Amino acid sequence: MAAEPAALPSLLQPIRRRLALAVLCQAVSALLNIAPFLAVAELARVLLADGPVDRDRAWTVTALAGACLLVRLLFLVTASVVSHLAENDLQLSIRRLLVGRLDRVPLGWFSGRGAGAVKKAVQDDVHALHHLVAHSLLELTAAVIVPLSTLAYLFWVDWRMALITMIPLVLGIGLFGRTGAAFKKNLPALDAAMTDINGAAVEFVQGIAVVKTFGQTRRAHRRYAEAADRFASFFRGWVDSLVTPRALSEIVLSAPTMLFTVLLGGTALITTGRTAPEDLVPFALLAVGITTPVLTISFAEEEVRAAKAAADRIGAVLATDELPLPERPATAGPGAVTFEGVGFSHDGEHRVLDGVELILAPGTTTALVGPSGAGKSTLASLLPRFWDPDEGTIRVGGTDLRDLAPEEIYRRMSFVFQDVRLLRDTVRANLLIARPDATDEEVEDAARRARIHDRITELPRGYDSVVGEDARFSGGEAQRLSIARAMLADTPVLVLDEATAYADPESEAAVQDALSELTRGRTLLVIAHRLSTVKDADQIVVLDGGRVVERGTHDELLALRGTYAGMWQAHERSTVWRPGSPSQSTADDPTGSDTLAGDTTGSDTLAGGTTAGDGTTAGAAPRPAIEEAV
Repeated sequence: MAAEPAALPSLLQPIRRRLALAVLCQAVSALLNIAPFLAVAELARVLLADGPVDRDRAWTVTALAGACLLVRLLFLVTASVVSHLAENDLQLSIRRLLVGRLDRVPLGWFSGRGAGAVKKAVQDDVHALHHLVAHSLLELTAAVIVPLSTLAYLFWVDWRMALITMIPLVLGIGLFGRTGAAFKKNLPALDAAMTDINGAAVEFVQGIAVVKTFGQTRRAHRRYAEAADRFASFFRGWVDSLVTPRALSEIVLSAPTMLFTVLLGGTALITTGRTAPEDLVPFALLAVGITTPVLTISFAEEEVRAAKAAADRIGAVLATDELPLPERPATAGPGAVTFEGVGFSHDGEHRVLDGVELILAPGTTTALVGPSGAGKSTLASLLPRFWDPDEGTIRVGGTDLRDLAPEEIYRRMSFVFQDVRLLRDTVRANLLIARPDATDEEVEDAARRARIHDRITELPRGYDSVVGEDARFSGGEAQRLSIARAMLADTPVLVLDEATAYADPESEAAVQDALSELTRGRTLLVIAHRLSTVKDADQIVVLDGGRVVERGTHDELLALRGTYAGMWQAHERSTVWRPGSPSQSTADDPTGSDTLAGDTTGSDTLAGGTTAGDGTTAGAAPRPAIEEAV
């Protein structure tokens, strides 16, 4: 059971003592900051006192003020250094926690989140804590200490004048609080209005080609203009409701207002003999600075709110369930891969797989076919433990997949996905991911067999070229790099899904040749979208609604005249092209295939040997052609 998302105090726990030290130093610095003003007030008493001036006292007060400034600087620098060092350690520790957790979550967790979402948690949300720890807490400390200590001193000087001084402060804070409450109340409406106008803008920009093609520019522009008008009307009304209390609060809290209040109250008290004239000096000097921290507190409050939201998102990642690992990992022996009553649901409500029974015999090819959403990719993703099944068991050589260490799983299985991800590293490093101890000769041999070696040697630094800098690959070339990785891994089980999905026509043949080399002699699980690519498979498994509805060879399934037979007929119709007749849409193919009209050559067949001129394979037993694989 996952823990509750970590709150901001929990994330700050490792640096709590250093933060306390920084806040203490900042508090002392804030107290010493008002020392020069107190010194001026005391000098006024000395200089305005009856009789000769007490020179020693005057110079003592001046010296103490200068010393306080130097000591304040020392405490201020200490607070800043301690808070920044603590914040740096906090970012490092949180990133280590996040990376450690992400290393242990199920791989399927990433499939439901884009790279941007992971980057936001690891980078942006962690950085959002920087200003809070390094700046906002110190600013808040000073914003609280300065007015409180100032008011305490002023009450000590003259409590009546202090009460008069607080009149604009109390009124201003009340008005400011009213403004803040109105601001927070309308935030959801502001978010909705922003979403409305952003959606209209994105829709207009993304659809501009279609809009212009059909002459609907004016209509599309009108929709965006109407959304902008709605936002402007809302924003104008919202701002109008805030202008008056905000303006009044800033006027009441302004320096002229505070000074006028002090002078007015002081004049009244002095003329009635209730206050000495020199007692007015500290109020004239210090009262003006009492109201300034109110704005600082309001800005810091926003930063605290943003940091809390970021901390909650970080906590949600840290609370993600880890993939359970065996305490005593087992070792899988040789044998089949079996699915025994496997059921799975992503959300616990909608079942993606239900009671799947499947055997992948060593050295055979199993093809998964079925309509979109049948559960083909989900079934294949359970093999590398992207997820664990909710029901049933997956066994490798008779051993439960959950009893194997991840390293053991990846020694037994390799995968070629349709969406190839290359690291921003050298080409060699990208290939060595499959087997870090491989020699340069083994890396280059795998690249040659994957038909990508020549392309790599054309790069400025060959295998030492960096992807994204001086090495850029097309979809087909990246796919062949992925195949070279799988060749280096040299595992007995291979899972393929749309291996030619991003290959251009020129490189598709090279990808097919590379796949022929890769699949020779292995146990294959193929997710098929073009039925012609798997008709020679040892077994074809038809999934529909997460259940196995049919299984058998191509001929056996055709003889059943069931789901597969209907899919095959639709596939054949999609490959027939008659001059003058409408082309068949790929949407007619319930397999979701990318088959192009006119493709009747049967050149999809992937074999361990060479392809003869009649389309048959020579030099090896027939193998299924695999054009689209995981």
